[in-house]
Amino acid sequence: MTSIPGTTPPPPSATDAECLALTRALRRRGTVVLSVFALVWAVAAASGTGSATDAAPLGIEVTAVVLTAVAIHLGYRKDAAPSPRTVSLPENWARGVGIVNTVELVAILAVIAASNASGRPTVVPAAIALVVGLHFFPLARLYDQWQYRWTATLLTAVAVIGLALAAAGFASETVRAVVGLGSATVLWGTAYHLAIRG
Repeated sequence: MTSIPGTTPPPPSATDAECLALTRALRRRGTVVLSVFALVWAVAAASGTGSATDAAPLGIEVTAVVLTAVAIHLGYRKDAAPSPRTVSLPENWARGVGIVNTVELVAILAVIAASNASGRPTVVPAAIALVVGLHFFPLARLYDQWQYRWTATLLTAVAVIGLALAAAGFASETVRAVVGLGSATVLWGTAYHLAIRG
């Protein structure tokens, strides 16, 4: 069993309790990260539904904050059932995660620059969602979380829908709202699955 960054790895003779503790720590961290990024996507979506003083964006933002807070609470509650299985992390998994996340960040910056340079800023949300979705495929293996394959597939589908809307000439606000809400829903779904089912 391998440790998460900043923690001491269990020794070769690690007990089941130590392995379960590591698994719980990984899944709690995943719940937080996924929920926070879902919140970011929801706020982006809200900006495409009207002005800041309108009821629709405000309602989306309030709901997003509540959903995020509940997911994090569920992930960290002390009476949570133990995870049904412990993760089996590959060698050098933390380095692999770092590489995947770095490539993701560079790719996001590249698609933003390319979209703006080509005069197609409307595609930016969908292009970002595509990059984020694709990066979950290697993360599924590195974190030993099969759920991330569904996250990757669904985010990629959301991105394709967004690209299709942009190609069809829909307004940037519409594309942002659809991609933002779709991405937020997928990430919250994964976060809740991790928090409740492990």
